[in-house]
This record gives sequence, C-alpha cells and structure tokens, in this order.
Amino acid sequence: MKKQVCLVCGYIYDPVTGDPDNNVAPGTLFAQVPSDWVCPVCGAGKDQFEAQG
Repeated sequence: MKKQVCLVCGYIYDPVTGDPDNNVAPGTLFAQVPSDWVCPVCGAGKDQFEAQG
C-alpha cells in the first residue's frame, strides 16, 4: 500500500491509517478514497497527490 503525498503542502496520506477524522477508514487505498475528499491540511483535491517513492 503506497503512501500519497500532497504536492501543495506535503501532507502524506497513509492507507494504513486512512483519515478517520474525515470518514476514511484505516486500510482504505487512495484509489478508494471518495473523489470529493480533500487534503485535511490545505484542502487540495485528490488530483494534487502523487505516489510517494
């Protein structure tokens, strides 16, 4: 499960932990995150993320 990094602020989405504060359960792959989800730090859309590494 690859982590995704926000190109705007550097926030890292880790599928192991998900984003429970925004209704994304732990274990959720980034591709399965809802399309209207935004970066919890800066508000950037999913299209502003890329795979880390």
